[in-house]
Amino acid sequence: MPSSLDQFLSAIGYPERAPEGATSFSVLVDGGEVLVRAEPGRLLFSRALACDEGDLPRLASFAPGRMLREEAILAADPTPGGAALLWRELPADASAGAMQLAFESFCDSCDWWLERIDEFSAPEPEIPPLMIRP
Repeated sequence: MPSSLDQFLSAIGYPERAPEGATSFSVLVDGGEVLVRAEPGRLLFSRALACDEGDLPRLASFAPGRMLREEAILAADPTPGGAALLWRELPADASAGAMQLAFESFCDSCDWWLERIDEFSAPEPEIPPLMIRP
C-alpha cells in the first residue's frame, strides 16, 4: 500500500515520487518550496515566507481574519532572525480529491501572504500635487 505521502503526490499529479521510506518531500510551486511532511494520522504542508523580522507584527495583524477565511495558519520561528511560516494540516486518510483541493487552497493562501509581504517592501506611492481646475 502506498504511503500517505505517495498518495498525496499522486493526487496532485506531481511528476516526481518520494524516495522509499521518506516522511517529507519538497514540492516546487510557483518558484517556492512547499514542504509536505507525513506524520501519524496527518499530512502537514508548510512554506517559509521570506520577510524582514520587523514585518512580523504587521503580518500577524492579518492572521485572525485569515484564520476565519482559510485553513492555513501563520506562525513565526521564535529564534532571533526566525522566519514567518505558513502551515496547514490534513488528515492522512483524506481522499485524493480532498488532498488536491487542500493543496490548491494552501497554495492560494501562500500567494496571498506573499503578496502582503511584497506590499510591505513596495515604495510608498507619491501623492500627486494638488491640481486646480477652472
